[in-house]
Amino acid sequence: MPRLLLVDGSSYLYRAFHGLPDLRSPAGEPTGAMHGVIAMLRKLKQEYHAEYLACVFDAKGKTFRDDLYPAYKAQRAPMPDDLRLQIEPIHMAVRALGWPLLMVDGVEADDVIGTLATLAAAGGIETVISTGDKDLAQLVNPQVTLINTMSNELLDVPGVKAKFGVPPERIIDYLALTGDAVDNVPGVEKVGPKTAVKWLAEYDSLDNVIAHAGEIKGVVGDNLRKALYWLPQGRVLLTVKCDVPGLDIASLAPPPEDEVALQGLFERYGFRTWLKEIDGGKNRKDGTVETLGAGGSQPSIPRRMAPTNDSKPVVFVETGPKEYLAIRTPELLDEWIAKLHAAELVAVDTETTGLDPMTSKLVGISFAVAPLQGAYLPLKHRGPDAGEQLDFDATLAKLKPWLEDAAKLKVGQNLKYDRHIFANHGINLRGAAHDTLLQSYVLESHKSHDMDSLAERHLGRKTVKFEEVCGKGANQIGFDQVDIERATGYAAEDAEVTLHLHRTLWPQIEGDAKLAAIYALEMPVAEVLFKMECNGVLIDAALLEKQSGELGSKMMELEKKAYELAGQPFNLGSPKQIGEIFFQRMKLPVVKKTPSGAPSTDEEVLQKLAEDYPLPKVLLDYRSVSKLKSTYTDKLPKMVNAKTGRVHTNYGQAIAVTGRLASNDPNLQNIPIRTAEGRRIREAFIAGPGNLILSADYSQIELRIMAHISKDPALLAAFAAGEDVHRATASEIFGTPRAGVSSEQRRYAKVINFGLIYGMSAFGLAANLGIDREAAKNYIDRYFDKFAGVKRYMDETRIAAKEQGYVETVFGRRLWLAEINSPNGPRRQGAERAAINAPMQGTAADLIKLSMIAVQTWIEREALATRLIMQVHDELVLEVPESELSLVKQMVPELMSKAATLDVPLLAEVGVGNNWDEAH
Repeated sequence: MPRLLLVDGSSYLYRAFHGLPDLRSPAGEPTGAMHGVIAMLRKLKQEYHAEYLACVFDAKGKTFRDDLYPAYKAQRAPMPDDLRLQIEPIHMAVRALGWPLLMVDGVEADDVIGTLATLAAAGGIETVISTGDKDLAQLVNPQVTLINTMSNELLDVPGVKAKFGVPPERIIDYLALTGDAVDNVPGVEKVGPKTAVKWLAEYDSLDNVIAHAGEIKGVVGDNLRKALYWLPQGRVLLTVKCDVPGLDIASLAPPPEDEVALQGLFERYGFRTWLKEIDGGKNRKDGTVETLGAGGSQPSIPRRMAPTNDSKPVVFVETGPKEYLAIRTPELLDEWIAKLHAAELVAVDTETTGLDPMTSKLVGISFAVAPLQGAYLPLKHRGPDAGEQLDFDATLAKLKPWLEDAAKLKVGQNLKYDRHIFANHGINLRGAAHDTLLQSYVLESHKSHDMDSLAERHLGRKTVKFEEVCGKGANQIGFDQVDIERATGYAAEDAEVTLHLHRTLWPQIEGDAKLAAIYALEMPVAEVLFKMECNGVLIDAALLEKQSGELGSKMMELEKKAYELAGQPFNLGSPKQIGEIFFQRMKLPVVKKTPSGAPSTDEEVLQKLAEDYPLPKVLLDYRSVSKLKSTYTDKLPKMVNAKTGRVHTNYGQAIAVTGRLASNDPNLQNIPIRTAEGRRIREAFIAGPGNLILSADYSQIELRIMAHISKDPALLAAFAAGEDVHRATASEIFGTPRAGVSSEQRRYAKVINFGLIYGMSAFGLAANLGIDREAAKNYIDRYFDKFAGVKRYMDETRIAAKEQGYVETVFGRRLWLAEINSPNGPRRQGAERAAINAPMQGTAADLIKLSMIAVQTWIEREALATRLIMQVHDELVLEVPESELSLVKQMVPELMSKAATLDVPLLAEVGVGNNWDEAH
């Protein structure tokens, strides 16, 4: 059959724009979307030999759907300026590539595609539609297939059924029930894909679902009946129009490419590889084309050029074959050591025996010094296929001068881990100039930062996964058992892709002063964290064992009490049995339900029920004690490092969106301190002989930051005068002189101060204070009357967050809010609350990081034996020799108070003791 190839140009515009790096022409014009669309069109033309072609875009202006439903697509943000600038050159490129370009007023690109597919089927022509839009699945039939070039997903009739659970002829009914958030078309509330598929399987069609609406029980049945008036309208909005007048297939026979026009476009926009192909194809012999993020297999290496006037980097793309080799001879090792010394920047990566940075050993090292070139140095592979390897100790001795030379600059992906591995072999890695993990974190903290995800997101490259080399689950082997040839392809790629990522991510940071400043903070923080992790913390294992026994006894007491209250034994860890006791036997009220419709017994429900019933309170206590026992008193002694005798946590630097550090294996930041049992866990964190534990904690840091950001005169004055800010707040709210403020009024003011920082509503304040909602609302109104600057800050921050999609800390860290413009009310409100709090929490995180750097720098400069051993939220914990205590006790809070200059004084409070609990 002859073939018609249709491209949904409008969907690919946005996907290319958001999926590719910020590429720029020599004149500084944005070209990322243009590059992606051109690459995709060329690739499609090669792979699908079609007699007829068309690239279809949405026309400007309203469509008939806007007249039917004014809110249609109303939530969509305006087209970004950098994408708008590329529309006209993209249209020019489409035509020059020999693709007929279609835009029809009053309808969408989907309708044009639907009409052409219908005409083609009537004329015996096969149709392939290239799109990422799920709505077009309704067009699939034996003669119409969808292909998504971004994911290489192909949808024929069986494919649609497998993906959506319904055949193509039921896609419209399916979408009407679930709604389409992208187009702002509501469906039935709380009806997702599973429920829609279930109903259509049972009733066959939307019409029959509507006809039997009275039979459907539960909340979803009620929601269905509420939506009955809307569903016919929703179906009309979601139905692709297949009778747009004035279209015909014969006009879509493709004209030849306009090489003169293409040459002009490629010259202007800096597509040099494509330009060379037009000039004679001298640089490529395999007939493939330059691709970036469009499904191609060849990698693309951006090269930094001079910045334009708008400070955005200009990026050109170079391509070529990859060269990965194994270093297995002394001659090749010497050759590569010379390359390492000569290179301006080297990507380095380690392959190891495990994931624990304190105990894992080196298996091999990989390097990259230039685009598309990588080398792997195998050192400890074992097994019958290992083959010849260089001597481990002698090779490391040769590499050590370069590894420890601070002037030889290195880049890595999570270099902190590699530093540990080298340290395990007596090598102090220096010259860590860049880290692509931290570059990604600074640029887009809300996204994933692993190398595989970064390569796919920023480079359009599919990397070899660890599981592909070592297997999965019980059959997984260690990297030291992998065949060296196979290991080389994986390990050398790691280093080469890291260098590629650096050349893509670093220009975006370097060209933005705020991002560059945050990156300049994160890099030295990584060094401090490495040293803290090496220092570790000493624990009293005997004390923890004693506490574990006491907690076990407490659990037995609580279990017995729970049996008595329930009137029977039951499994306190079984939600099903708890639900049966609560809601069938005891008839407690149902607070909320699980997605399956069963009454929930989660922590939130237990907290609510515990206000009125004793059994839920006992279960909460049991869970709290059980968690302390399993997570800390039982586990911590087993985590003591046999070599150091200490526990060494791992600090995650690129996890929390706000910039806060995370702690794992073990998690030292989540030890509960609201209960006596929780606080006692800290007693087991002790100082070594002749030392003491010193804790330095920022005082009311987020309130101070609120005063600085909001510039509220009353708050600024209270902090400047060194007053009790909660007493000052109570005085303002209740109209009482400072001296006359009661303890109850101060407590109310404290809850209000901290509650508003976290976006607490009148409902939340009422619940927290145990008062009615109207009284809580009055307190909040009075607060905002007296602290108008805080109210102004909150209002302005919400508006700014909605406009730009992020908020910033005082120091310029970007805190992205993915749901700030969500059509989902609760998600949007959650993002709005985060917009208020995130700048304060993020600024506090920046301050403690600045303090860590200042304290560690001072310790090293003074050559002290004092060691930083933990960082927990706004607190630094140090192990201090008794002989240095007086000096450290004076200097650490001073350094923390001077970490930055704000409009309010910073205050750090210090405590000292034989253990962490005593230091508080």
